[in-house]
Amino acid sequence: MKAPGLPLLGPPRTLMEKNRPPSDPAPNEVEVPQTAQGPTPAPGSTPPPYSGPSTGDLHRNEQLDAVSSAAKGPVRYPGLPRLDYKLYSPPLFKLSSDSTTLSSKAEYLSTNPAALAALVRAQSTVPPKPQIQVRGTRGRRVDFDIKLNLMSLLVPEDDRHRIDYIRCVGDGEVGYRGGVRPDVLPEVGDGGLDEWCRRFVQDPAAVKYFTLDRVVANLDVAWLEGQLRSLVATLKYRGTVDVTFLVTHSRVLIQNPDKVNQFFTTVASLFSGKNRYEVVRAVWPFATTKNGEPGRKCIVQSEDVWWREWRDPIRYAISQKRQGWVTVEDKLEAVMEGKGNQAEQIDWGPEHHHDFTGDS
Repeated sequence: MKAPGLPLLGPPRTLMEKNRPPSDPAPNEVEVPQTAQGPTPAPGSTPPPYSGPSTGDLHRNEQLDAVSSAAKGPVRYPGLPRLDYKLYSPPLFKLSSDSTTLSSKAEYLSTNPAALAALVRAQSTVPPKPQIQVRGTRGRRVDFDIKLNLMSLLVPEDDRHRIDYIRCVGDGEVGYRGGVRPDVLPEVGDGGLDEWCRRFVQDPAAVKYFTLDRVVANLDVAWLEGQLRSLVATLKYRGTVDVTFLVTHSRVLIQNPDKVNQFFTTVASLFSGKNRYEVVRAVWPFATTKNGEPGRKCIVQSEDVWWREWRDPIRYAISQKRQGWVTVEDKLEAVMEGKGNQAEQIDWGPEHHHDFTGDS
């Protein structure tokens, strides 16, 4: 089992900040309801028949729409977690080909500690994307390869129920604290994120990195893996089964800009090393404690509830030898049409598969 991005948490002394997601309009802001046809015109302002709005009216309406959108905060997408999705693709950043790391060499982030701290706090308000991959192979043949997205299990419907937080490296905890090797020094006391950002900006190193890691906590991946393997066994599959827990969108990396060019930076890093600041994490708990501990509360639902909801769609997808995502559409078909709610006889083909690459 592979479970990157799911660390054990609980260092001696850490400095933590509660994440504050972008809020909706304040309670005292009143939104004026409109009819389906728009706001009721004032008496005497009804335009004559067949007339249209003037260019000035259109321009004013566009300005009002822009102001209204900004006041309401991030765009909400029905059926998706309530997040500011623009934060996954900010200006001057590039996403790695494996979708794990968002990186930037923007100069202002290496010269302005307040700007760097603000960016880290903003990026901490959106979670990583944890996924489960279940793959069945026999030799070189892939019989099935499915993925499920678990990100919605980290974000409650009500922002007030969120418990994600920012956690800085604790006293006595080994980590990259601005050097080329892990260490327990330096310490910043109660300075927290702001002090680490200040140290990064003032670091004269030719090559330096500041990293924010988004991590998932208290998800029982071992229990989920056991359920998945048991389900595959009921389908009489005799190949090799791999269950992997992947986490994408899990790292934000800031590097100081190249002083001369990329080649110079590469050579400089070979001789002097790279000063690394891996001192801050955005922690996204699946639950308040580990599975089985007393008083445990899950942010959205427990592993058991999730499994009962997705067991049939997963069974059906594997029975169809799918290579792709298992989505809400599969869940809907399981509920509406009963797909996957019974064990099926599946023809997996010959027990041994041979690849013939030459002439016989």
